[in-house]
Amino acid sequence: MENATVPSISPVPGNTLPPLPNYTLSPLPPLVSPIPDAYLALALPIIAYWALSLFFHLIDLYDLFPAYRLHTPAEVLKRNHVSGWEVFRDVVLQQVIQTAVGLVLSWSDEDAVVGKEDYNIAVWAQRIRMAQSAIPPLLGMLGLDAQRLAKNMAGSAPTFAGALTGGQYPWLTQTFTQNGIEISAPAFAQWEILAAKGIYWVGIQAMQFVVAILIVDTWQYFWHRAMHMNKWLYTTFHSRHHRLYVPYAYGALYNHPFEGFLLDTLGAGLAYLATGMSIRQSMWFFTLSTIKTVDDHCGYALPFDPLQHLTSNNAGYHDVHHQSWGIKTNFSQPFFTFWDRALGTMWKGGDVSLRYERARNAAQKLVDQEHEKEGGKQSPVTHSQAGESKTADVRPYQDEVARNLSPQAHRRVKPSVPNGKAEKQALGSREQVLDDRQGGGVGVLIEEMQEEEREREAQGWLRRSPMKGTGSSRSRAGSGASSLTALRDRVNESLVGSCVTGQGKD
Repeated sequence: MENATVPSISPVPGNTLPPLPNYTLSPLPPLVSPIPDAYLALALPIIAYWALSLFFHLIDLYDLFPAYRLHTPAEVLKRNHVSGWEVFRDVVLQQVIQTAVGLVLSWSDEDAVVGKEDYNIAVWAQRIRMAQSAIPPLLGMLGLDAQRLAKNMAGSAPTFAGALTGGQYPWLTQTFTQNGIEISAPAFAQWEILAAKGIYWVGIQAMQFVVAILIVDTWQYFWHRAMHMNKWLYTTFHSRHHRLYVPYAYGALYNHPFEGFLLDTLGAGLAYLATGMSIRQSMWFFTLSTIKTVDDHCGYALPFDPLQHLTSNNAGYHDVHHQSWGIKTNFSQPFFTFWDRALGTMWKGGDVSLRYERARNAAQKLVDQEHEKEGGKQSPVTHSQAGESKTADVRPYQDEVARNLSPQAHRRVKPSVPNGKAEKQALGSREQVLDDRQGGGVGVLIEEMQEEEREREAQGWLRRSPMKGTGSSRSRAGSGASSLTALRDRVNESLVGSCVTGQGKD
């Protein structure tokens, strides 16, 4: 695009508004030469995705912060129903689709230009000047004489006095030449220019960013919820993402390609277009959205991670949604939780530490069994001594699971779910897990219920054992309670108020 100069509006005789300046439009230079900004806006989210994923992968690999894990390495190994390679492949596929759509849109966009900034600031300064005309009548409604106040303050604060009179600054003038004629015209006060710059450079862009976040949160909440409420949508598309029962960072965008396009690519694109963001604003918005999505799936409640504390929608909150008992709760993503709160889809089951401890033990036992078969040493596992969760009546979702259990287990096993609304949430969630036959939904519930059965047997043995009151037993119980407390604290801190702590209650 060639440079283009646009003349300003000539001052009108008797007009008290300062005139608008001329401006010259020219192509916006690339932020990182020679890469066009449109291409950089597509590349930055992908770079951020894999850079942050690599960071968390290295933490996993070297077990750097075990105290802040939401799940153990054994759970990652045994509870997920998809391989790391499949996750990597599908994420890359989604990013290819995302990039292709972005390229098509970039070709239809107008070239970004620069040079009109001072003109736009002057437009806002004019609006500020015109808004001051409302000050005298407003003060009059309060019984104050604006003219008298201005006269009293004219000597000490002339600018403030000018604002009180409705934006009259007769001493502020500027001189310029137009068509060979020297013209004198009103000028802006310094505070008007500063306020206009704040509106143009900060206020408008902040509002665009906030509105874009609200659009993305709304778009993703209702589509995400629809994917769970409609069996066909869930089994056809969304169940793939939920084969990661233990989320990890680079699996954040592990989706069916259609779902990835609908929820992520299309949702972010609509927010960008609806808010009128510039290409450089979109770099920030798309990249931050990507970072937030990865962080929500990272599997850690790191105390030094700011994204875990800025909003209540964090790794702990979203992790509940990935569990078989919470899959029909906590739909909000990626920024805030207001839709879950408003529509009653937030997890209501209180403290989840017993559930996490049960899954942790079950996965570790599977790893231990493999070590024993291979002749290796048994891996350590922290055993919970906390009381059992309250049980509910047998519900329809158990039928298919029970057919795959032994007759003895069939007679004795009941699902451990909390009472009240959380009971409905947990039962509905487990019913949906069964819908994902290809992803091993039945097997997931069998593993959970078998672990519940083993815990009941262990509890029964402890009640019958004459040693249950000995110091050794108390020591083991204390150790288990200590580990359970630590786990509960990590999970509940991450949930930021969505779970009510209470040991022994689920």
